[in-house]
Amino acid sequence: MSEGLCRPEPTGHTEEQDRQLVSRVANGDLGALDALYARYAKCAYRAARSVCRDHQDAEDALHNAFLSIWKSAASFSAERGTVAAWLLTVVRRRAIDVVRGNGRQAEGRLILSDQGAGGEDPAERVETQAEASQLRARLQRLPIPQLEVVSLAYFGELSHREIAEHLAVPEGTVKGRMRLALRRLRADGEADLRAAVDSA
Repeated sequence: MSEGLCRPEPTGHTEEQDRQLVSRVANGDLGALDALYARYAKCAYRAARSVCRDHQDAEDALHNAFLSIWKSAASFSAERGTVAAWLLTVVRRRAIDVVRGNGRQAEGRLILSDQGAGGEDPAERVETQAEASQLRARLQRLPIPQLEVVSLAYFGELSHREIAEHLAVPEGTVKGRMRLALRRLRADGEADLRAAVDSA
């Protein structure tokens, strides 16, 4: 999955050509932005979808990311990494913004979509929705680096090695972030349980 997630479409462009496109975007060339979009839209969408888990939210994140790229292309530095890594970092950040900003709306869509569903006990559905809402809230409290690795592992179904390639960080860093994230999620879950028992 990582092969399609973070590699551009096979148009024959080199990294140097990508950098030239970014430079042209920084100078206000809409055609260059279109060219970058054509090359990276599919893998960028998959990266956004791995965080958002919703088609429309992923589309919104993709749109916001390319607007941000249009405005901030001058900030790209080849010394810090490839165009693909920079572009996908922007996409991930916009996707996280969408998830955090649309948390309540997404929960509302979930509840509405479940209304009238047959064959399921309404009490079980309410309990499941409550658990999903609590988990979503815990995830949104994670620091962004930890949220990224958890999202890519559990929603994007990537291995630690694939996540390391996608984020351009050592595999040990991914494992460390994952351990910290799971420890925090477990602690938050135990705190929520204690609070529920205390209030009962």
